[in-house]
Amino acid sequence: MSQAPASSATVVIYSGGMDSFTVLHRALREGRDVHALSFDYGQRHSRELDVARRVCRDLEVPHQVVDIRAIHGLIDNSALTDAERVMPDGDYDADNLADTVVPNRNMMLLSMAIAKAVNIGAGRVDYGAHGGDHVLYPDCRPEFVEAMNAVAGIANFEPVEIHTPYLRHTKADILADGLSMGLDYADTWTCYLGESLACGRCGSCRERLAAFTANGVSDPLGYAQRPDAATDGESDDV
Repeated sequence: MSQAPASSATVVIYSGGMDSFTVLHRALREGRDVHALSFDYGQRHSRELDVARRVCRDLEVPHQVVDIRAIHGLIDNSALTDAERVMPDGDYDADNLADTVVPNRNMMLLSMAIAKAVNIGAGRVDYGAHGGDHVLYPDCRPEFVEAMNAVAGIANFEPVEIHTPYLRHTKADILADGLSMGLDYADTWTCYLGESLACGRCGSCRERLAAFTANGVSDPLGYAQRPDAATDGESDDV
């Protein structure tokens, strides 16, 4: 892959999920010199990281997985970092899925991504915060992004822009944009659980499936149970 000028470099926080997958491809379509950055912070499973490695290898995008599992004891008060907890089911709601909030996650990840950007001379950090996350995750809300952007502009000799192209868009909007780019969402993992099939019950699965329904297309991932099949126990192994 040809290298764009250094001034066009950007660091994309890439989890392997559908939002960051779309952000990654959007930056590539802009002609950016993309450096993908993923984090192993002791999350419940590594399926997303495995997907991220494969996608970046196929795209020939430089990709770094940072092992920060040493901080796990600081952020283990979450169903996403404690495998002993029961994963809550149902749609996104502050009361229902509060147990999936990882303390201060995006501030930590953005800080490290900004450091990498400064280190390689990149002027931008991209991440996939979107409007659907606002109800539940404080570190995906516009106020947080604006404050972090202000800090990123003064924390180093060279300012770094935090770029959130979908901050005020829904997951359905993100999917629509990705579909218009011809992206294959079989190359993503969204489920909060890391089993052979997506569970179809957790909030992340349900929001993903709703986005596909809103766009009138079928999700290419296989599900142990889709929400509309919950009453009859049907499974989908496509």
